Amino acid sequence: MLVLATFISGSNTDKPDLINDLLLYNAAPLALLALSFLALKGEDLRTRLSLELALFFWVIGSVISSLTAVYLLENNLQIISDFLYLLFYPLIFIAIPRLFNSNVPSTILENIDAAIVALGVSTLAAALLMKPVLPNFSGDQLETFFAIVFPVADIVLIALIISLNPFQQMNPRNLILSIGIFSFATADFINLWLSNHGKYRFGSWTDSLWLVALFFVVESLFHKRDESDSRVPTHPVLIAVAVLFSAILLSLLALKPGYLPGFVVGPAIATLFLAFVRMVVALRQAQEIGAERTLARTDELTGLPNRRKFMAELIEFSNTQGALLLLDLNGFKPINDQYGHEIGDQLLRAVSQRFRRSLPTHSTLARLGGDEFGALISGDFESTMEAALALHASVSYPFAISGETIMIGVSVGFVTNDGTRDMMHRADQAMYKAKREDLGVCQL
Repeated sequence: MLVLATFISGSNTDKPDLINDLLLYNAAPLALLALSFLALKGEDLRTRLSLELALFFWVIGSVISSLTAVYLLENNLQIISDFLYLLFYPLIFIAIPRLFNSNVPSTILENIDAAIVALGVSTLAAALLMKPVLPNFSGDQLETFFAIVFPVADIVLIALIISLNPFQQMNPRNLILSIGIFSFATADFINLWLSNHGKYRFGSWTDSLWLVALFFVVESLFHKRDESDSRVPTHPVLIAVAVLFSAILLSLLALKPGYLPGFVVGPAIATLFLAFVRMVVALRQAQEIGAERTLARTDELTGLPNRRKFMAELIEFSNTQGALLLLDLNGFKPINDQYGHEIGDQLLRAVSQRFRRSLPTHSTLARLGGDEFGALISGDFESTMEAALALHASVSYPFAISGETIMIGVSVGFVTNDGTRDMMHRADQAMYKAKREDLGVCQL
């Protein structure tokens, strides 16, 4: 009601007055500040402090600005109001991401993506929107500073909202908060444009647009935040557009110096730099993921593929002519008990090397666990059986390990690939039969 009342009073006054422009206008943001205290009780301390201070500084800035407008303070104190308005931005920047969803921690790439989109949108918006709203400077440095910093901060604020993708995880809080932020930036640009064209009038209805924006921000606090653990990444199209337009704008600045505001160069270069950083980080993460996947499918002791990798290979092997072999070492446990695990580990590595050398090219050899190995060999029956016999023979002569001479044997279960799904079971039966009957190689 207070916000609506400022519209009515602002539309009917031709000059600032004490009742409408000081008391009534500032009663609305003070009431919103009080309501925000109630709405933020369930939020964490950092969110509460950042948002409350942002609103507090804006309200105090508004009070000082109104006091100077109605001549209760010297006009040169308006600079204090501008500084207080400026403090609103960094604090709201801190609060907004946590108001959307603070449960899901962002990854490095997600933070870089959000920064690329924010800078890219800021660059594009600054190039398109800044010229119409910037006033003609009279040479005053502070006036120049505030004339530039407010619209730039608004553009970054809008870019932050876009980079957070609130519309992909739609809920009432995200929607209303986004409307509030967009409304706040719109109010800034409308009043800046009016000032630039000499049409701005203090206390008019356009001043109430800021109150409408703050009303939406505070209203959003009364709605539940997204408490899920879901993460919505920045859309790749937004990243591509941000990088593309930054490159185009830099090219345009090089071809036509002075055509666009000079401060566009900074965020444009930063966007392209972050895009390069993102590429480096993405490549490194891809390498790490590849290494992790390799480790997840590799036996640490022998460096051979593990059971998981072997079973995946077996599925692909089902359409290939060849044979599946399961190998189990004979007498490994007594040797491991007698000489210790270190000697046992060295023996397993030595056995795996002999097996590897005995297999034909493009065969798969894996350690399935303990002293059990598996092999997938392509070819006809004669060639695969020769490979099985070669594997059996490869351990027929002793191993020299740490000064010890160790003899060991192997039992091999052999099955040809006939397209059935029970190859592992049949190979396992053949291997145990070879072990029980001391057959060396057993075919089933």
